Amino acid sequence: MRIEYNYSLLKHNTFGLDVKAMRFIEYNSEEYLHKLLHDYFFLSQRALHIGQGSNLLFLNNYDGIILHSAIQGIEKIREDEQLVWLKAGAGNDWDFFVAFCVKNGWGGLENLSFIPGEVGASAVQNIGAYGMEVSECIEEVHAYSLETGEKRVFSNAECDYSYRSSFFKKKENKGKYYVVYVIFKLSKQPEFRLGYGNIREQLAGKPVSLQTIREAVIDIRKSKLPDPKKTGNAGSFFVNPNLPAEHFRNLQKLYPDIPHYPVDETSVKVPAAWLIEQCGLKGKTVGGAAVHEKHALVIINKNRATGQDIASLAEEINKAVREKFDVELQPEVNYI
Repeated sequence: MRIEYNYSLLKHNTFGLDVKAMRFIEYNSEEYLHKLLHDYFFLSQRALHIGQGSNLLFLNNYDGIILHSAIQGIEKIREDEQLVWLKAGAGNDWDFFVAFCVKNGWGGLENLSFIPGEVGASAVQNIGAYGMEVSECIEEVHAYSLETGEKRVFSNAECDYSYRSSFFKKKENKGKYYVVYVIFKLSKQPEFRLGYGNIREQLAGKPVSLQTIREAVIDIRKSKLPDPKKTGNAGSFFVNPNLPAEHFRNLQKLYPDIPHYPVDETSVKVPAAWLIEQCGLKGKTVGGAAVHEKHALVIINKNRATGQDIASLAEEINKAVREKFDVELQPEVNYI
């Protein structure tokens, strides 16, 4: 177990904010986490469990303990003719894990290539991209309860997955469970999904395989999204809103070309990036924060932004979208 004091979180948040934690604790086994969760001092302190910080916005220094999992390892626990089950440590880099699966010919995660973060966070956030959600491949999530200090194994159904949400993200459960392992179920005979974004166009003239799909997704993401290692950002800042069908029809009368994706008979999903773009906000700045010139859904740390700069810009974006479309945007990023 590693313990640091007055520790800079610069490398632990993709916005590139140089905020500090009173204490930083990194553990590399379930046993150490179990001990922590039965330690009186730890339980008496404010604590936050993080991955790579790809969905966190620190508004100030953190007066408490930042906890990080360094549990690694990828283990094949069983397989049959069609499927393979993998046990992955929560501290694995997400894209490393995807690359490992693709290399071995196991499908289901290839469209989720190049998303920043770690395996544990993927299961909490239910990350998704290009027609795939990670929940489709999750069999179980192994986590420890902050309240009881004991381990609980969640089935996929118990994780209560929905668009960009899960049991772990719900208000009443948020921060109460620390993920240590995720069990994935992947296909040896994958069905390729090419109908989202411009994957099919990116693959023109190339053979379709897990590897070429992964390469296409990476190329698309690199062309649209800034690399957080070079320009601080958290990817998509807002969740794409689901609008009541009647509200959407009213907007469609005014904006016939509005992009949309039917969810069910009562709601329609509209890209938040399109709404923001229609408000003319690309390039808008507040302090050192800016709306990315290429992708309106991305807020970047353009020039030594503070967390407050980013939060203020996000509020101005939300206000503009609310006034123009009567739509309230919800941040995908967690404010700390």
